Amino acid sequence: MDIEALQARALAIAELYDRHNIAAGRGAWSTGDLALGFAGDVGDLAKLVMAVDGRREIPDARELLGHELADCLWAVLVLAGRYDVDLVTEFARMTDGIEQHLA
Repeated sequence: MDIEALQARALAIAELYDRHNIAAGRGAWSTGDLALGFAGDVGDLAKLVMAVDGRREIPDARELLGHELADCLWAVLVLAGRYDVDLVTEFARMTDGIEQHLA
């Protein structure tokens, strides 16, 4: 699956979440809500990395790591879509800048 397909799927799932939350009387998540959820996911990811590296105890940490990485990717893809950010272009620009700085 290429990045455009990943982003389309992420945005479709975000729409399903919005419909679910509206039906439950909570309203759709704003970009701020998404960013806060992402921050929480990054925290969960950090704890799992620590566990996989032997610095914390979390049962099945290795098995949970992929799911948490995917959660983080989902949030990045949705935020980029909602802000109309071309991740391929921005990633290339960012990594080119790093290469130039380190060369």
